[in-house]
Formats: sequence, structure tokens, C-alpha cells
Amino acid sequence: MRSGDPSLDGANLPPVDLIYREGVHPQQVVGRKAPPAPEYSQQCESGLLIERNVSVRMRDGVCIFIDIYRPAGAAGERDLPILLGWSPYGKHNTSDRLAWPEADVLPGWISPYTAFEAPDPLYWCRHGYAVVYPDPRGSWYSEGELRHGGLGEAQDCYDLIEWLGARPWSNGKVGMSGVSYLTAVQWQVAPLRPPHLAAINPWEGFSDWYREFAYHGGIPETSFLVRGCGNLKWSTTRVEDTAANAQAHPLYDDYWRSKENALEQIEVPAYIVASWSDHALHTRGTLEAYKRIPPGQKWLEVHGRKKWHYYYRPESVEKQRQFFDHFLKAQGAVVPAWPKVLLETRERVNVGVMRADAEWPLARTQPGKLYLCGDGGRLSPEPQTRASSVIYDAMSGSTAFDYTFPRAAEITGHMKLRLWVQADGADDMDLFVVIQKLDVAGNLVPFVFYAMNENGPLALGWLRASHRELDPVRSRPEQPFHLHLREQRLKPGEIAAVEIEIWPSSTSFKAGERLRAVVQGHDLEMTPAPNSPFARHEATRNQGRHIIHVGGQYDSHLLVPWIPPQSP
Repeated sequence: MRSGDPSLDGANLPPVDLIYREGVHPQQVVGRKAPPAPEYSQQCESGLLIERNVSVRMRDGVCIFIDIYRPAGAAGERDLPILLGWSPYGKHNTSDRLAWPEADVLPGWISPYTAFEAPDPLYWCRHGYAVVYPDPRGSWYSEGELRHGGLGEAQDCYDLIEWLGARPWSNGKVGMSGVSYLTAVQWQVAPLRPPHLAAINPWEGFSDWYREFAYHGGIPETSFLVRGCGNLKWSTTRVEDTAANAQAHPLYDDYWRSKENALEQIEVPAYIVASWSDHALHTRGTLEAYKRIPPGQKWLEVHGRKKWHYYYRPESVEKQRQFFDHFLKAQGAVVPAWPKVLLETRERVNVGVMRADAEWPLARTQPGKLYLCGDGGRLSPEPQTRASSVIYDAMSGSTAFDYTFPRAAEITGHMKLRLWVQADGADDMDLFVVIQKLDVAGNLVPFVFYAMNENGPLALGWLRASHRELDPVRSRPEQPFHLHLREQRLKPGEIAAVEIEIWPSSTSFKAGERLRAVVQGHDLEMTPAPNSPFARHEATRNQGRHIIHVGGQYDSHLLVPWIPPQSP
């Protein structure tokens, strides 16, 4: 057993005054499954022993309610490893289907006992596990006030893990699995090293609350953040108003530091799954977490498909079981032989090739510059000697630059767009970068985007020009890291260099196909699936015209991660 981390008391963290709002009582739920009264019950059905509303006391005396699923009969009375799916969405909100058919979670993949984005109790109990769903502090009928991430929630998760590991029917080993929020909490609790936490399975979850969730490149996200905050309203007390807190903290300050993850402190075995398709939410953070977790028993898999589909598809669930059988049951010898990294190189929507690699980022990457040309919107491997400029309307216009591949190629990793920019009619500018693939005929090639769209781009990037200041320590040539500690507004006539981080991707190109870099002052125009979660940025500072200077002394270019073929 590992000892607990001494930082559990949080004494080194600055105090943060959170903005709260009154919760909406669970009895007022309309249009969805209402939670039962918070009374303990026990029942057997479908081979499951289900205990509902088990009360668990946290270190400060607050009690939360959890539901426990175990195999019925003697199999559920001893030596059970436990899978914990920590989520504020309601332990009672279980279903055998998702609300979005476009997510392609097929009938029969999950049972009616499955909570949103969580492991399916029916499957796991039949394979000798217990599954636990909590209602975290302040959510639904659990006591206290709901806190969205940070050390407080991590400590509660720690306390529940330790309580579960000491149950008489447990084998003392707890694992964690789940998508999105259920991954974000794994990044937060694992560094605290609860002794009974034996393995984690983070499946697509942001790890930088400011840069990946609330402010993309310093530009406020105005849709998904508000929607997500609205889903965290069910409480008998108060809930953290994350949308209001984000608006009150437009720069990186102690509020955002209070939600940082000490990923370098994670020692527990980790099977980490990311996707190229979750730009504006989880792609960057999942891959950053993998990079920051120390070498050891960690594995990375990156796909280009829909995240809920990929989590629940039978092949993925079987692989999850191989992982947890090895670390929670000491069974099987497959996992140590897994390649450390599996990457899907995409060709188009739902078409790609999965291959094994030794590391991430790929050590054999050969960065190359494609320079922006003012004559006809080209990208050229050769710098342009003559200076020129490209101008577009800051609110509604855009400009594009294309590179045609003379031979087959692969691009895998971070791209970076360096621009020399000028704002005509404003003292700031919000820059949106869209990377696209075009086929030989010049048609856009679609990719999976978010959890259910099939008409997305290859990659995205963002930057508010006043947030262009870089961290000289954490920035890399291929991946700028912006400080977001202050604003540097543009002066009239000023031409400023900016470096825009483009989130990672992996794509193959045939000879004659094109890579296109679009620069504009607004979000990518596309129609999402009905009622789907979707990032938007509608509070821009754009006015007048954007001017991009290229050629001569203005080395505006796209830095591309070329990948040579693997040696046989």
C-alpha cells in the first residue's frame, strides 16, 4: 500500500472566494428521471445486489449518498475489486441508451443500470466487480455545497475510495473509469495517492480548466461552459456557479490555480484514452496529462472516432477489463505486453489506421515550416522574399492558405501558426484557426467532431492577441504555452507577432490532396447534431479589419509535424 500524500490538507493553496448560486431541489426535476428519496434500500434484480443511498461520511462530517452494485449471492460477499464512477449527474440517471442517437452507442452495448459516461454495472458485476456511483457533496440529496473540481472535490473522492477499500466484501483495490467529468476527477484525486486506489482509466477529459474548458486561447467559451454549469444545479443547498466564476476570472489567477492538477505526482497505473475528435474540450488535456505523468505503468490510446461510441463499444470494454483484471485482480499477462502508445492516423471520417508507437509525442517527428503567401493564398515550403498583406473583415470574413502534397505524407502532433497581425479599427483581435483537408478534386474531407458530428475539421486553434505573451519555460517550438496573466492591447498601427497553438491531430494525405489553414475572426460555421454539447465563442473583441502580414521580414508560417514512415 502507498501512504497518502501529505498535501491533503491543502495548506499551500491560496484561499479562493467562490461564487455560489442556490440549487434547484431534486423534487423539482421535470422532463427527466427524478431521484428517489434519500432513504436506504436494497434489492436484487438481473443478478445484481443493489444498495441505494448508502451514506458515507467525509473527513469534515458531511455525508454523501452512493449506490453500490455487486453480484448477487455469494459472489458478491468477498474479494471484490471496485470500479468507481464519480459524477455529479445523478447516480439515479441510468439508462440503456444515450439521448443522442448520433453518438452511435448501439442497442445492447449498455444496460439500463448504466449512468451517463460511466461503466456499466451489469457487465462489470458479471465479471466479478462491484460498481459504485456517488452523488458528490452538494449534488442531489448529498449534504454540503457542490464544488466543481479542485482540491475539495478531490479530497471527497479520496475519502470515498478509502471507505470503499475497507468494505468487508472488497479486496481492497479500487479503480476509476469514465468519460469527461469522470476523467477530470481522476486527474485530481490520483495525485493525492489514496492507498486503495489501484488503477485509473481516464477516458477523454480536460486537465487545464482555463485553457481547455473556459478560455480557448484567452477567448471566453460561451456555450458549453454555460450548458455544463446548468447541468450542475440539482441540490438541496448551494452549487458553485462555474460560469459566473469563469466570467469573474478572465485571466489565469488563484481561482484557476485552485483547480490545477499535480499530474507529475500520479504513480498509479493508468490506461489513458484520448481522441483527435474532441477539439475545444478534451483532446489537448488528455494528451497533456499523459505527457506529464511520470514514466512507468501508463498506456496511451488515441482514436479519431466518437468518444461515447468508442468507450462503450464491446472491443473497448473488453480491453478495459484486461487492464483492471491485471491491476485489481492480479489476473492476466496481456497488459504488460501492450504497446505504450496506440495512435489512429485518420484518412477521413471513421476511416483510419491504428498503429503502435513507443512514445508521445513521436520522437521521429520532423517539424517543417509552410510559409503563408499573399499571392493566391498558398502555403509554401520556401519563404517569400517580398512582404505583402492579406485583409479580411474582422467580424465575418476569413482567409485561407493551401498546401498541395506532391507525395503521400503523414502529419501527427501539434501544429503551430505564427502570424504577424494588425488590428485596423480595434485594440484587440480574436483569431480562430481551422485546419482542413481537401481531396484531389478540392472537396472538403470531413472528420468526426465532438461526440456525434461527422462534418468536422481536421484541427482547431484560437488566440486573443492581447493574450499573446508566452511562458518561456513551458513553450516549445511546436507548442506555444501562453501565460494569460495580463493583457497586452494592440496600439494603432502596431504589427505584432503571435503564436497560435493548434490542438494535436493525426492525418494521412495522398499525393494531390491539400492541407488548408483558415484564419478568421469567428467560430467555424457548421451545424451540430440537435441539442448536442458544442463550444462557441460569441463574446469576441473583433471590430474593423484584420490584417495578416506575410513575406519578407514577416515570417508568418504554419509549423507542421511531418512523420516519416516507421522502420520495418
